Amino acid sequence: MEFLMERGALADAVAWAARVLPARSPVPVLGGLLLEARAGGLLRVSGLDHEASARIEVEADVEQPGQVLVLGRRLLDICRVLPGGTVRCALDGGRFAMSSAGARFGMSLLPCEERPAIPALPEFCGAVDAEVFAAAVAHVAVAAGRDDSLPVLTGIRLSVDGETMTLAATDRYRYAVRTLGWKPLSPQASADVVVPARRLSDIARSLDRSGTVRIALDGGTIGFDNAGRRLSTRLLDGRLPRHDKLFALPDGAVALTARAPLLEAVKRVSVVAEGDSPLQLSFSADSVRLHAGYEDDVASQQLPAALEGAPEMTVAFNPSYLVDALSSFDTDSVRFRLLGPGQRALLSAAADTGTRPAGDAGQHSHQHLLMSVKSPAGRAVTVPQGMD
Repeated sequence: MEFLMERGALADAVAWAARVLPARSPVPVLGGLLLEARAGGLLRVSGLDHEASARIEVEADVEQPGQVLVLGRRLLDICRVLPGGTVRCALDGGRFAMSSAGARFGMSLLPCEERPAIPALPEFCGAVDAEVFAAAVAHVAVAAGRDDSLPVLTGIRLSVDGETMTLAATDRYRYAVRTLGWKPLSPQASADVVVPARRLSDIARSLDRSGTVRIALDGGTIGFDNAGRRLSTRLLDGRLPRHDKLFALPDGAVALTARAPLLEAVKRVSVVAEGDSPLQLSFSADSVRLHAGYEDDVASQQLPAALEGAPEMTVAFNPSYLVDALSSFDTDSVRFRLLGPGQRALLSAAADTGTRPAGDAGQHSHQHLLMSVKSPAGRAVTVPQGMD
């Protein structure tokens, strides 16, 4: 085996495939990356653990085809410190040798025959714009749970129905939903699965932002194919609670305000909030006043806003949850549908003039449900016990 490749391109390919390697594993070969130099000028780099797999194919000057299995994170460290320029990689006796501009490294080999084969992707069911998909995943991932004792709540629901894809996530205290258009292979395409949120977020960030990503699904695995890169991951068991009834709010007050100034004000005022102490938003006909803190440590700010359906309305939120919700939108303004203190509040995009990815216009709906907090005067309040 022998091939030549530009250092930056090699480092990028190795880093991309190494994203699925376990931090620690009792099985040494699962910490390895398989490098396959193929006739015709192609290098394939692949890695896997018990839950996910990654494979990338890039161009290389292949002088002798072959394959090696080496420790992935060690290989990545070497790629990062090699001098710039062309790297020569070859089998040298019982080692994998890498050299560039006078620097030379040798790596021990892992037994290829002991490494499980990269699983084949399930059958493809459709494709979606990579940039739109990545943005949609980022929008909902902020609401996914972090508690591994409730595995299904650490996932993102991905459902497809015809030409509509829905992504949703909840940790019981908030619920984010995003719909977008996609291109199914069959007009009757239908699926409803839960994908680990951390893994799906990492996959979405790794996508080429100028093309499409094909999606493959079966009963227990989801796969993605994009620009010479393939990733697969196991699905989570269970189902997220349906959002339909939660989002069907009765008539209440509706507040409209500019998103970016409100986000900055929330960040500014909440510096005096401690722990789960809430941040109050007091809406009136033409303004919203933010207030946080108790006793001597307090902060407030007033901003323009509009309120309909009530002469005034005061609600309170966990400030970090509100920051996450506002940050997930990309429009100039945001709309609050409010029922009152201690009840559900639904945030949605109120304008279409933000930095939405090209090709997404008219195909998306983004909503974020938060539980507001009852805030008796002068008393600290904790976050409510969810919206089960």
